[in-house]
Amino acid sequence: MIRITVNGQERQVDVPEDMPLLWVLRDELNMTGTKFGCGIAQCGACTVHVDGAPTRACQTPVGSLAAGAKVTTIEGASGKVAEAVRAAWQKLDVVQCGYCQSGQIMSAIALVSANTNPTDADIDAAMDGNVCRCATYVRIRAAIKDAAQSVRA
Repeated sequence: MIRITVNGQERQVDVPEDMPLLWVLRDELNMTGTKFGCGIAQCGACTVHVDGAPTRACQTPVGSLAAGAKVTTIEGASGKVAEAVRAAWQKLDVVQCGYCQSGQIMSAIALVSANTNPTDADIDAAMDGNVCRCATYVRIRAAIKDAAQSVRA
């Protein structure tokens, strides 16, 4: 039995320690907001936060999580920054197909939480590896800037 805290709730799962966190979230805990994209941690669709840091769930064995680690998924992302990012995403019509958006949003939340005045270079570095097949990168950057400005206000 493995104990993990997901979205503030301690959960127990009976899975192998090498099972990727992504599949624990999706298949064992029925949290399907985190998406499977490439399976090799290159596209960012599976991004969640582990202790506040963006983490690729597809390549993170659930057994590797430190005791007491806190996992936050798109379903559990809350607070001023998360709400500002979500609002900016809607306001600037970022979503097209939507598949990558949970990972994009989780990476954006981590960035704005750490830096409420990000430059284009900061945004590019933080979002590196979050692939959007619809190529909404200009709108993603604008939404991150809008969310950061909203948090500063």
